[in-house]
Amino acid sequence: MSIFLKAILPPSKWQFAVALTAGVLFGLSAYILYISNATSYMSDDPTTCINCHVMNTEYASWAKSSHREKATCNDCHVPQDNVFNKYYFKAKDGLRHATMFTLRQEPQVIIIKEEGSEVVQQNCIRCHNELITDNKMLAKTKKFDHFRTDGRKCWECHREVPHGRVRSLSSAPNAFIPDNRKPIPDWINKLVKSKTN
Repeated sequence: MSIFLKAILPPSKWQFAVALTAGVLFGLSAYILYISNATSYMSDDPTTCINCHVMNTEYASWAKSSHREKATCNDCHVPQDNVFNKYYFKAKDGLRHATMFTLRQEPQVIIIKEEGSEVVQQNCIRCHNELITDNKMLAKTKKFDHFRTDGRKCWECHREVPHGRVRSLSSAPNAFIPDNRKPIPDWINKLVKSKTN
């Protein structure tokens, strides 16, 4: 681009044009990162899951569940075997979610994908390993071996944990969802407020 500008503008003008274009691109990029709350996706905060896409009913049902005190969304839905796999999975899954939301392709009924299903199953076993290997528990459930499920997932029996029977956006229309959207940065709000006073 700078070669093209050098050919049609004198030196001081094309340098200004390049600096202005770079400044505008930087400013827009910074604002997009801010408005999308991009840094929150590196955290394990459950409200991140409701930044933009339609996980409101899942968030509301988790917030009322027994898992709320011990597990965040990432504890169940992201691999916990190593930090590289965790952030790779978060990035890949997050990019798919962001693309679907941006293109308005999110389904009315959210169904976990096979890869995500395997991750959740492994995390169930990781967290509840002591429970499913406890001799007292095994004595009570002789008919069922938790490690030999013949391909069954934990939630086939434990359906209500932690999301209940939520299946669509209309399942919990009046559920409390925290509003964590901030379209305008605080410093701009303060600046505007001080100018109007």
